[in-house]
Amino acid sequence: MRRASTIATAKASARRVATRTEGFKLLAAIIALMWIIEVINSLDHNRLGNDGIYPRDVDRLWGILTSPFLHVSFAHLLGNTVPFAFLGLIIAFRGAVRVALVTVIVILVGGLGTWLIAPAHSVTVGASGVVFGYAAYLVTRGIFDRSLLEALTGVVVLVLWGGVLLSSLEPHANVSWQAHACGAVGGVLAAWLLARDRRGRAPRPGPRGRDPRRGTRAGPLPGRADAGTGRALVK
Repeated sequence: MRRASTIATAKASARRVATRTEGFKLLAAIIALMWIIEVINSLDHNRLGNDGIYPRDVDRLWGILTSPFLHVSFAHLLGNTVPFAFLGLIIAFRGAVRVALVTVIVILVGGLGTWLIAPAHSVTVGASGVVFGYAAYLVTRGIFDRSLLEALTGVVVLVLWGGVLLSSLEPHANVSWQAHACGAVGGVLAAWLLARDRRGRAPRPGPRGRDPRRGTRAGPLPGRADAGTGRALVK
């Protein structure tokens, strides 16, 4: 019996390691893609910088998807890579699927918001909107998940990056505070959506048909009827 328990524990630990490794690999792939694109961009005289978000231009709506992967310089990219990697690593502990879901939600929500409210005749590029989304996700997921550990992780993120992130919400020349704010909204929405999905799953039945929420055998209470019857550059 003890041996079986040890084997089960080892398998569960191996699955957790595999899940985290997949998350780390996906995060590394995203960062590598950004750097490869910037190398190509620099060789092409930064022409790819024109493929960002053009506010309220329906014909260029696809820029929402390309903008996070484009930067105006290597310095711009490096400035985004550091917080992107730090915050992304924390998310990656939940696996590649979680990294992908959070990233997609933040890109779509943050990009659409930027497309709607950014100043006219501007082009927005850079991954800082995703950085704000990652940070907002980590800060708020503990609330939606009702997890003390995740809430404490959010506090750590606030302590380490809160001041820098908040200062970036102030209007600066050639900096899109709109992308930062909308990215943060996307992060909060991602935390809510993903937590809601997890809580919506039916609990697994306990041994011998017992309801794990009550610790007693599932079924109607005695004496009661069964309810089932009856252009701003992002930096």
